[in-house]
Amino acid sequence: MRPRLVFVHGIGGPRDPEGERAAWARALGEGMRASGHAGAAAALVCGKAVECAFAYYGDLFDQEQAQGAGELGAGNPGAGADGATDAVLAELLVAWVEHLTEAADADELRILDHARAEAAPRAQEQGGGQVVRRALNVATTVLALRPWSGAGRWITPKVMVSHLAQVARYLARGESGADGAGLDRRIRTRVAEAVGDGPAVVVAHSLGSVVALEALHEHPAPVPLFVTIGSPLTMRTAVWPRLVPQPPVAPEGVGEWLNFWDRDDVLAVRPRLERDVRGNSAGVVPRSHRVDSDGVWVHSAEKYLAQPAVAGPVAQALARLARPGSDAGPDGGQPW
Repeated sequence: MRPRLVFVHGIGGPRDPEGERAAWARALGEGMRASGHAGAAAALVCGKAVECAFAYYGDLFDQEQAQGAGELGAGNPGAGADGATDAVLAELLVAWVEHLTEAADADELRILDHARAEAAPRAQEQGGGQVVRRALNVATTVLALRPWSGAGRWITPKVMVSHLAQVARYLARGESGADGAGLDRRIRTRVAEAVGDGPAVVVAHSLGSVVALEALHEHPAPVPLFVTIGSPLTMRTAVWPRLVPQPPVAPEGVGEWLNFWDRDDVLAVRPRLERDVRGNSAGVVPRSHRVDSDGVWVHSAEKYLAQPAVAGPVAQALARLARPGSDAGPDGGQPW
């Protein structure tokens, strides 16, 4: 049986699903080789020994936006029904700044105090346009901080706000389609279809970690390993209280859950998930680990996937699926 690996992407603009699947596989293969699993890396990259799927849902954001483009194009935060998306985006701004203050030094705190003031809701504020302008001001201030001040090649304040707006649109639970299903449910359906009946190893990045967590609750396929990278799951006032189900719990089909964050990731929340997520019936809770990548912009999935700490457990889990009962240690160059 070929082991199945499912990638779930996060925030961002239009994607080439097949191109990204290959790029993620290459990055994961790099991490596998660095962790002593050269054979697993070769099996993954060549595509013959691993069934690798990329759960793509980015076009759903674009389809909704096509009905009425706004200030931020495909990331327009005003697309939600009855201002629900605007309300979530406003809360995300506050939560984002608060999470950044947790590891800030004195100089950074002075800048973040200014960002906090910019993020605070205005009593006279009306309409999504004002929320967008406030969000742009906050993003401009935050991205002036080190280490992100040199990230202009990868992200601008406008792009950052459009990314946050996608999180807000998902959590607003609105934007019903022709079938009556909200945007969030249609996104989860894409993930469930990619996972199939299992078993599968699921690796989810950024917003994809929120989507995958909820999808695995609704679609309890056996997932021997669930990996979340660059996740905003524990943003206290915006994401955490909107997760379904409440209180948050590990999905029943998950056998192991590993969560990775980078200290320089502007979107990954640092508190350890295991402090707050309830265990499933097997007692499985997430285990969080910090990784450190080089470069200015470390939120990309490929940066995380190339980390040996991330890729090694994935190689081991795939080996166990390919050869049940295997101890899945370093493979010495053999394919599993």
